[in-house]
Amino acid sequence: MFLVRVFKNTFARGFEFREFLGQCFQIGNKSFTLISVTGLIIGLVLTIQSRPVLVDFGAESMLPGMVAVSLIREMGPVITALICAGKIGSSMGAELGSMRVTEQIDAMEVSSTNPMKYLVVPRVLAATLMIPLLAIYADALGMLGSWAGANIKGSVSFVLYINQAFGATNFMDFIPAVIKSFFFGSVIGLVGCYKGFNAGRGTESVGIAANSAVVTASFLVILVDLVAVQITDLLR
Repeated sequence: MFLVRVFKNTFARGFEFREFLGQCFQIGNKSFTLISVTGLIIGLVLTIQSRPVLVDFGAESMLPGMVAVSLIREMGPVITALICAGKIGSSMGAELGSMRVTEQIDAMEVSSTNPMKYLVVPRVLAATLMIPLLAIYADALGMLGSWAGANIKGSVSFVLYINQAFGATNFMDFIPAVIKSFFFGSVIGLVGCYKGFNAGRGTESVGIAANSAVVTASFLVILVDLVAVQITDLLR
């Protein structure tokens, strides 16, 4: 029922564009540093862990392509979504939960202001848009970290490494990853807003809403990823 209400208000007149832009900035600004560090570390760790095994098999030249496929298909979108579930989902749950506890949402309803259109829809759409962008950014920094990891015990130019990496990928690696990132963003936004919007009246309900938003959103991200992988595998 909550999803239906969000869908109806998304296409209703009077879209809060300024609030939407503000939420996009908040989501990107809150997650930018953490995603940057995480993306670099993921690429670095993947390279350091995989290189000895590939060297044993005489397939060291496959390292850039393997890391690129791993990052683009799975690691980048999923790790980014899980981080955002903890960072953004908890923030939405706590913010809307505190507004419910302090009766600000009730006051908006009494004053004929639609809280669903003003509070929920911009947050859900902002999460849906920004998380794919953050995932692409994490992929790029992951490749940078991978190149740095490859140069710890070797010497390879950045241009050559990137050419080898993207020579092993195609659009069917990139497009499904971006599409499922939109679903990750929608799930995180919907769960965070739902938990906060329907929080209880006591002060402890704010913490419960934030914690529940993180756990539920993380689980649903993994579930959506499982479904997306199955569908992608059928289409290949």
